[in-house]
Amino acid sequence: MTSSRPSTREAIRAAAAELFPAGGYAGTSVRDIAAAAGVDAALIIRHFGSKEALFLEIMQLDEEAQPLLDGPIDQLGEHFIEYVLNAGDEVRGIFLALVRASDSDGVAPRLREVHDTAFVAPLRSRLTGPDAEVRARLAASLVGGLLYSMWVVGDEELLAADRTDIVRRYGALLQALVTP
Repeated sequence: MTSSRPSTREAIRAAAAELFPAGGYAGTSVRDIAAAAGVDAALIIRHFGSKEALFLEIMQLDEEAQPLLDGPIDQLGEHFIEYVLNAGDEVRGIFLALVRASDSDGVAPRLREVHDTAFVAPLRSRLTGPDAEVRARLAASLVGGLLYSMWVVGDEELLAADRTDIVRRYGALLQALVTP
């Protein structure tokens, strides 16, 4: 066979990017992706190696969406919580798809990697003090808890609460963790 065409690969990526957040990892088959992309299912394996490899490639946030490196550290708490609450459907879809697929052997290590590289490491690089590593990890856990409550559990009271109040209160909790 000839080398893979970018249009086929991109069609597969686009279909997977739409189907995985909507149907989850387990609920989305290679055949579903192939049908949505208008290609043979064998091309998915040829281009990506496996469904899991395609999932992991698709379920990534843009590096440019990294608010942890912006602005003064003494305002990080509210700044980051506001960013999270204003995150679009893409961020929400990726978070939910990763959480729902976290029992897959290949996805669990990727979740840890994303957790460490996208949140803990950038935050840790900005913190000072002997307990900076623990504070960065606690901050990641705190933010993860908010996302879990809102997006996984669907806490209606929290979803209906005033966003400004959540940013102020939750931002203060996050700020307390990042401040030595």
